[in-house]
Amino acid sequence: MATFLYKLGKLAFRRRHFVALIWVALLTLAGVGAASAPTAASSSFSIPGTEAQKAFDLLDQRFPGSAADGATARVVFRAPAGEKLSDAANKADIEKTVADIKTSSKQVASVADPFVAKTISKDGTIGYSSASYKVSSMELTDADRDALQQVIDEAKKTGLTVEVGGDALQAMPETGATEVIGIAVAAVVLIVTFGSLVAAGLPLLTAIIGVGIGVSTITALADALDLGTTTSTLAMMIGLAVGIDYALFIVSRYRAELAEGREREEAAGRAVGTAGSAVVFAGLTVVIALVGLAVVNIPMLTKMGIAAAGTVAIAVLIALTLIPALLGYAGKRVHGRKARERLGTDAPQKTNMGTRWASFVLRRPVAVLVAGIVGLGAMAIPVASLELGLPDDGAQPTDTTQRKAYDLLSDGFGPGFNGPLMTVVDARGADDPKAAVDQVVSTIKKTDGVAAVAPATFNKAGDTAIISVVSKYKPSSVETEDVVHAIRDAGQDIKADTGAELSVTGSTAMNIDVSQKLNDALVPYLALVVGLAFLLLMVVFRSVLVPLKAALGFLLSVLAALGAVVAVYQWGWLGSLFGVEQTGPVMSMMPIFMVGVVFGLAMDYEVFLVTRMREAYVHGERPAQAIVTGFRHGARVVTAAAIIMIAVFAGFIGSSEQMVKMIGFGLAIAVFFDAFVVRMTIVPAVLALLGKRAWWLPKWLDRALPNVDVEGEGLKDAVAGEDGTDDAGDADGDRELVRA
Repeated sequence: MATFLYKLGKLAFRRRHFVALIWVALLTLAGVGAASAPTAASSSFSIPGTEAQKAFDLLDQRFPGSAADGATARVVFRAPAGEKLSDAANKADIEKTVADIKTSSKQVASVADPFVAKTISKDGTIGYSSASYKVSSMELTDADRDALQQVIDEAKKTGLTVEVGGDALQAMPETGATEVIGIAVAAVVLIVTFGSLVAAGLPLLTAIIGVGIGVSTITALADALDLGTTTSTLAMMIGLAVGIDYALFIVSRYRAELAEGREREEAAGRAVGTAGSAVVFAGLTVVIALVGLAVVNIPMLTKMGIAAAGTVAIAVLIALTLIPALLGYAGKRVHGRKARERLGTDAPQKTNMGTRWASFVLRRPVAVLVAGIVGLGAMAIPVASLELGLPDDGAQPTDTTQRKAYDLLSDGFGPGFNGPLMTVVDARGADDPKAAVDQVVSTIKKTDGVAAVAPATFNKAGDTAIISVVSKYKPSSVETEDVVHAIRDAGQDIKADTGAELSVTGSTAMNIDVSQKLNDALVPYLALVVGLAFLLLMVVFRSVLVPLKAALGFLLSVLAALGAVVAVYQWGWLGSLFGVEQTGPVMSMMPIFMVGVVFGLAMDYEVFLVTRMREAYVHGERPAQAIVTGFRHGARVVTAAAIIMIAVFAGFIGSSEQMVKMIGFGLAIAVFFDAFVVRMTIVPAVLALLGKRAWWLPKWLDRALPNVDVEGEGLKDAVAGEDGTDDAGDADGDRELVRA
């Protein structure tokens, strides 16, 4: 691999005009495709194999058109203090508002009058009108939304309180200015790390190009592949972070090669051949982890993982080809002016912070190890209280009209009204379908936690019925989950008595099922990822204990990060600092998605830091000295990479999308724990205690494992073959040649 990448790097350096032109053409092509692609419809959500999905599919068959995906708007009215909605003036204002909504847009399919539909609260102060549209919320134009908003604004002038729930007014998620701040922080870190504007600009430029290609491609394919808006946002988040980091490692290695007096083309080839090998491996781990999300068998999660993996693959290709091409343009300006003056000289190197920190850990390995493990263990304690769920309008910021409408409906009709349970009765196997459905209604009314049961609605054939059930508790609560399970359990007795099959669906039941499925899949997926990490690192480091330590460290950092997410977003600790206005269950998809991403990033730091140590040990240094050498060469770059990752991910905490906000926080804190506590603290402490045993590998296993040559040892023969000499003839040359 190293030899191939060495030649690829030199080729890209020599043919830099051609390589740059190819990437510009790809960016242009992706941009044109995104601009000309049709607007993506609302992304469908399904969870194969669950009861809620089976019931939903049955409804689609037995009640054609009932599962329409058109946008909805639930307009909620509240009478002024001391009045009722049925008062003449208020009733006239509401009827006028309903009529105005009907004529506000050609896309409006129907609007229900709350007085005709009898959707008025018992005390007569709160009511709602349901409006449905012919197209999905994604297909509604700004003009349609503005027209609805104008009607609502006019209604508010009458003295009524008027708010709107549903997805008709739902706007595209915004990340806010914090995303830009994250990129700005990355730029500052790069400038401080490199001391050169040119060197700092290269990773930013290539990362933006890679993300531009990836996100534009996702946008272009969104309609055809049914990709949601969250997919492109997460791909952007991960693509920016790894794109900057991978380019950072290549540029850093190129600078080191120039400092050794190598010619520019040779330096570019060696940089790609050595650091590029580690980039390929690191990128591969991220891709495998993201694509592995398919094992959960939730199409939306699978698409998110594959889309993000594609963006990571683009980042790897750009680092291997476009970076050496751009280095051809930059020349020696990747160094600052003072550094350029020292190129090729034997000026002594100053003791850097990495060396001092490694020496400190080596003096107190037991104390450092215990402090790191106890600290992360304490952070992981909240994981025991982890509750998974999906957000509804109750999780929206309190100043939004959707949240205000949600609260009004809870006040007027009870907390469970915002998430009714749709009970489906398949009575084809019953001798008397109507009697079977009546028994179901009677049974549900007696179920603890049920507030109301609507009359059954039969299909045309009379063999299937829908029964709307309202819980006494809010949709995302544990109590409502218990109600769903109780109804489903009662269905077993009903089937034995009547032959009719009962199932529960609807958004609330769907959320419960997807949360349970993801919760069940989290531990097996975590085991798969940790096991994969162990096998891959054993191939790279030719060791048993180093991969074991890396995998366990990854597990510890993930659990600590999940604990922090629970503390902030579920318990509300420091919630105001991170923009948490409403605590609640952790997003169902968040933990398993975070595991996949953090796995790849953790392996990035492990590879870039520990390969330096292994290289030094193989070339004769004592185990303790090898740790110091690894930190002297790798700590500065890994630290910069981690800070950049944290800045980019933290930038998404300002998103208006709850899932993006939570994932941004989770990934940022996970990177902090893994890079600075696990890789920079626990890893050197464990290696110091293990000594030579850290690099032990049974001979039979050494022969069986493939040699991926991440350190670039094979470059020695390749370079000698090109110029007819062995430029690694001395020990120092050997050591510099194989550094990764």
